[in-house]
Amino acid sequence: MANLRAGLLGVGMMGRNHARVLRDVEGIDLVAIADPGGDPHKVAGELEILPDIEALIAAGIDIAVVAVPTAFHEDAALKLADAGVHTLVEKPIAHSLEAGRRMTDAFAARGLVGAVGHVERFNPALQEMRRRLEAGELGDVYQIATRRQSTFPARIADVGVAKDLASHDIDLTSWVAQSEYTTVFAQTAHKSGRDYEDMITVTGRLANGVIVNHLVNWLSPMKERITVVTGDRGTFIADTATGDLTFYANGTIPLEWESMLAFRGVSEGDITRFSFAKREPLRVEHEAFRDAVLGKPNDVVTMEQGLRTLEVVEGALSSAANGASVAL
Repeated sequence: MANLRAGLLGVGMMGRNHARVLRDVEGIDLVAIADPGGDPHKVAGELEILPDIEALIAAGIDIAVVAVPTAFHEDAALKLADAGVHTLVEKPIAHSLEAGRRMTDAFAARGLVGAVGHVERFNPALQEMRRRLEAGELGDVYQIATRRQSTFPARIADVGVAKDLASHDIDLTSWVAQSEYTTVFAQTAHKSGRDYEDMITVTGRLANGVIVNHLVNWLSPMKERITVVTGDRGTFIADTATGDLTFYANGTIPLEWESMLAFRGVSEGDITRFSFAKREPLRVEHEAFRDAVLGKPNDVVTMEQGLRTLEVVEGALSSAANGASVAL
């Protein structure tokens, strides 16, 4: 079988990584790149930089990756759907729910694979955590909390921190718990002088009863990417910046200090940092997209799932604006 002919729209900060990975994934040939802004990171190599999405489609591609600002996702995706091109769109799926629905419907109507680049799902720490949760190692899950903090990224100008970063946490939380959000309550702050929020906290509950909390901002002088899952046997902590997964077990040795036992509820047990293969998440994501196009078993993030994540994010922003929880 011939390799899939891939086209890439956008070679900015994220697009340059897509270009590198697409060249390395077995079964894919990167044959065309388009970016009206040229090639600032010099990743095109032997390929000509095409001016627009129409030229990219004219190159005769089977699959496409859309890595342009969110405001342009819908226009590119609808044109790719009309051309019969399977497409992976960077997250968030679109700038609005209405645009996301049009995109989702277009790919579904044509029987095409439409995927969204929620790459955190493919982080080795979260993949290992999900595998262990499925095996029942934590027992019942009670709570999922995430912290995603870093300095301000000047390259992000068309959305706030909720759509750019919190969407990661909302998607991975629903995926880890295998349950959808039912309610959210959020608060935002605007400290950098932009139109969009640069800080958000979200609390909520999933359909399976798990309570969730997300702390997300662009205002911290350090980078933090932490997911904490607590259950009846202990706590998993995944650091997606390093790919590490640590398990804090509930203790099995009885505490003799009665007041401490009553206060803490559980005792401290063994702490284990697991060893496992750590493959680059973006490469694993592209392999999943390739397999989806070829009709093989895969874990690709569908446009339907990406749209649901955007719905939760929009619910959180609505909650922050109105000061009331939102039912989803």
